[in-house]
Amino acid sequence: MPLTANDPSRKSWLEVPANSDFPIQNIPFGVFITKDDVVTIGTRIGDYAIDLGALQQLNYFEGIELTDDMFMQDTLNDFISDGKKTWRLVRNRIADIFDADNPKLRDNAKHREIVIFNMDEVEMQLPVLIGDYTDFYSSKEHATNVGKMFRDPENALLPNWLHLPVGYHGRSSTIVPSGIPVQRPKGQTLPNGETQPVFGPSRLVDFELEMAFITTDANIMGEPIPVEEAEEHIFGLVLFNDWSARDIQKWEYVPLGPFLAKNFASSMSPWIVTLDALEPFRTKGPEQNPQPMEYLKQDGEHAFDINLQVAIQPEGGEENIICNSNFKYMYWSMAQQLAHHTVNGCRVNSGDLMGSGTISGPTPDSFGSMLELTWGGKNPIKLSDGTERKFINDGDCVIMRGHCEKDGVRIGFGDVSSRLLPPFSKK
Repeated sequence: MPLTANDPSRKSWLEVPANSDFPIQNIPFGVFITKDDVVTIGTRIGDYAIDLGALQQLNYFEGIELTDDMFMQDTLNDFISDGKKTWRLVRNRIADIFDADNPKLRDNAKHREIVIFNMDEVEMQLPVLIGDYTDFYSSKEHATNVGKMFRDPENALLPNWLHLPVGYHGRSSTIVPSGIPVQRPKGQTLPNGETQPVFGPSRLVDFELEMAFITTDANIMGEPIPVEEAEEHIFGLVLFNDWSARDIQKWEYVPLGPFLAKNFASSMSPWIVTLDALEPFRTKGPEQNPQPMEYLKQDGEHAFDINLQVAIQPEGGEENIICNSNFKYMYWSMAQQLAHHTVNGCRVNSGDLMGSGTISGPTPDSFGSMLELTWGGKNPIKLSDGTERKFINDGDCVIMRGHCEKDGVRIGFGDVSSRLLPPFSKK
């Protein structure tokens, strides 16, 4: 089925600002509350939110097999369950509806009033009910940096790292959409030079620049997903800030890995950009040496050229860009991650979230965490207000952005931003 929605020459009758992340070629999917307190599934073009539930009720999806309430739900899980054919039909239809040359909705003022909202009139929600969340560790540069800091610099990567996509099972209950503040976590830490742990707020709260992909119902229990079919089961991607408490993690992670240091919060961007929309931005990933095992072998372009940026904005202050990276640096692809995840028969469901792991590039300004940017706090970052940061301070807002650009078309994710608050206390 052709991807007509991706036509780079297509224009919309809705105004799209220059350098918008959301031209008509994007058509992401999300969930929002309207000014009338109605929860609906929607999409976005420019600075307009589009109510897909209203479009469906007005018969704009006639001819596409959809349940009557497909877009009148508070999550995208059922739509994602319908599979790639349905996603593509719907996305192509939306592109046609809002094409500059299509008068059907453009010239119907009554329908436009029901369907279209300004972005400042809606409140974005978490777009999926996340049943399960897996976090990978798939940036070679990040894994190497951490290995140099905490282990033998000559053997920074652990023996398994080049043979499989390392991952762990995370906590979905504390994944929140952009704009929701995060509170500094408490836990046990072992102060330098001490032999006994202490309890209290983490002193080393960090961001992790990640992307995450969202799956459909991919298999039944016991059934592996072949690497060559894995992308068929990936609905789309979001920006993902996987918050981390480095001091808590250092004390707790042996022998079973991250726990309280990671499960207190993760923040995700509210618009899911489909894999179809990202198709023009495919590129080759890093060369893999040694060759992966047969079930992980891939040919062709399975990485995506997505420019990524991180900024810190102190409370009442201005943004300071501290990192510029790219999703294409990931050593293990999404398809390899999903194939490995299921090779043992693990079931994957609609709405499951898979974090990429911290995305670090080859240069110091492309490192995807404060741990690396300040090299464990040894090289503080100076902000424009004269203050320094080793890690994230209370009041700081961490802002992540991402976009692709090619042949005059820009496809972006908006941003994921969240402010770090002091530890929770009952009022």
